[in-house]
Amino acid sequence: MNMHETILLVDDDEDIRTIIKDRLEKLGYHVMTAGNGQEALKSIDSHEPDIVILDLQMPIMDGMEVIKRLKDNPQLPIIVLTAFGTIENAVAAMKAGAFDFVTKPFSPDHLDIVIKKALDYRALRRNNLYLQGEIDASFPGIIGESQKIREALEMAQKVAGTSSTVLLLGGSGTGKEMFARFIHRRSERSKKPFVVVNSVALRDELFESELFGHEKGAFTGAYAMKRGKLEIADGGTVFFDEIGDLKPELQAKLLRVLQEREFERVGGYRPIRIDIRTIAATNQNLYKRVQEGKFRDDLFFRLNVVSIQLPLLKERKEDIPNLISFFLNDACREIKRPVMKISPEAMEHLINYHWPGNVRELKNIIERAVVLADDSSKEITPLDLPFPTYNLKMEDPHTIKPYHESVVRCQREVILRAMQQTGGNQAKAANLLNLQRTYLARLIRKLNIRDYVKEDN
Repeated sequence: MNMHETILLVDDDEDIRTIIKDRLEKLGYHVMTAGNGQEALKSIDSHEPDIVILDLQMPIMDGMEVIKRLKDNPQLPIIVLTAFGTIENAVAAMKAGAFDFVTKPFSPDHLDIVIKKALDYRALRRNNLYLQGEIDASFPGIIGESQKIREALEMAQKVAGTSSTVLLLGGSGTGKEMFARFIHRRSERSKKPFVVVNSVALRDELFESELFGHEKGAFTGAYAMKRGKLEIADGGTVFFDEIGDLKPELQAKLLRVLQEREFERVGGYRPIRIDIRTIAATNQNLYKRVQEGKFRDDLFFRLNVVSIQLPLLKERKEDIPNLISFFLNDACREIKRPVMKISPEAMEHLINYHWPGNVRELKNIIERAVVLADDSSKEITPLDLPFPTYNLKMEDPHTIKPYHESVVRCQREVILRAMQQTGGNQAKAANLLNLQRTYLARLIRKLNIRDYVKEDN
């Protein structure tokens, strides 16, 4: 257990405070004290301890009133101190929200046990805020059997059992966060938080507050103390996404934390030590950015302990059918429609597409196809796919062409696909395209694609 937790001891008896404080400090806890309920609330508001040990019978404000005031803070366990003859009061305190109670005179060993239980409870409540929805029994892991993805997975599996810092390299949409979660779930930290820090989204003025947290009143708008992401992740894993986009002035602050393993909240004075594992990811060439003076070399070497290169989707096309199957079933389940299949023609298009957006783009295209497909449809066809996937054997679909030329090209492709799907039957193709047969015939003549139409139509 991390012995840097802070305990607030609240009792109007100075001798009892001294005895308990000495005992807890020998065990490695940081102990603050208060002589009544009002002092306790001020201390909780300023420092937010990990546990409160609270006497019930006190002047000015008693323990029951403190418990009532703290009912909106269920993550703060309260251990009640009570005289042996007033156990019924302790039971009432627990009904009001206290975690447990210890009777006076108390056994030091029993108090130790109750404190550890309270810390475990607090850690569980805190972790659930970040782990809810993160750990899913249906988590598929990394989908793929291609050589490149298997090599990346083997490396991830090896490093998962260590505490080494990992740098994930790969294009946008290749699954870097998925790999980071894979490593975390197979590590000794798997029961602790997995916290994502989006380096692009952090503005300069919010970087320290988001990462380190802040004390109440640290700046305008800081109405309450806030824990930062690093503090919340204590014992677990922090994933710095797109670390290559972090500005140089912020890189120095992050480097210090990774080196010293401690920081202060904004507006705070007490060092907070943390035990975290760092996984970083980037779609940029960090070595090149170091050479250009845009990324600190000392931070680069600290992050680049073990690097894993993730393949682009176009480099692992043999995995596309399995990925499609998973995304298709997942999308159907999400929108509560019967499971759909994908036609051989649509599968061919998707396999042959060059996938600039990698796995993320594939997921989005499948989800779009399911959402927009006709309610009676049981199969995804080429017509359900966005236009770029039709243009597989031509130029790059992202190449900008004149408007009218692009319209004609798209019209031609749609009609060609309809003809192929209907075996060249013009009447069926018109029905499929929801066009009048005479209008389709004019388009066929205009676009000079009569060679694809059966003579007996």
